[in-house]
Amino acid sequence: MVPRAKLVAANWKMNGSQPDNSRWLQAFRAAPPRCEAVVCPPFVYLQQVAAGLAGTAAGVGGQDVSDRALGAWTGEVAAEMLLDCGAAWVILGHSERRASFGHSDAIVAAKVERAVAAGLRPILCIGETLHQREQGLTMAVVAAQIDAVLQRVPAARLAGGAIAYEPVWAIGTGRTATPAEAQEVHAAIRGRIAAHDAPAAAATRLLYGGSVKPANAAELFSQPDIDGGLIGGASLVAADFLAICAAAAH
Repeated sequence: MVPRAKLVAANWKMNGSQPDNSRWLQAFRAAPPRCEAVVCPPFVYLQQVAAGLAGTAAGVGGQDVSDRALGAWTGEVAAEMLLDCGAAWVILGHSERRASFGHSDAIVAAKVERAVAAGLRPILCIGETLHQREQGLTMAVVAAQIDAVLQRVPAARLAGGAIAYEPVWAIGTGRTATPAEAQEVHAAIRGRIAAHDAPAAAATRLLYGGSVKPANAAELFSQPDIDGGLIGGASLVAADFLAICAAAAH
């Protein structure tokens, strides 16, 4: 099997301004990472970031996409629009979208199907809450989240993107799953995909997200089934994001 290349994605969430983004992009371009990187800013900054990353190997992604085709859907952003603004990737199913905006497994699956059909590379987010983990439901929750998507999108089509395991209890809390805990779930995720398509499972990059920092990135990324990270807060500081990318490049 060809080794999976590490991938590190920056999720800026609802942060940024044109001046701040310019400074971030300048710092990034001054020391571009040796691993594959994707930057996912808010929609309104997609073109600024795409222009700022032009000529680098880094990709650009959206933070969500509509499951609807172009048309009369006020406030929605279509997959074609993301592509038109220079995005090749899109984050889907982030726990903040699931918990605060009612994105069920079925809605997330429809969004992934729409994104893939349009030619976007999805970063599918899955993960359990603290209550679910304490109830011993981690594996059941992530399996259900994966299965909902695989019922609509073949595993081979997902392999062009990535799946990000983000335990909800570790997002923005400062708490992080231990490398062993994260690896256990990543291995189970790969096994779940393998039940549908073993070659696709071997090729799919599994990212860890949840308070990843320069200090813990290398140990997390050294696990056999962790192929990089989806980085939230630490991605807002270019030096920290580049340090995490450096950990992935080793």
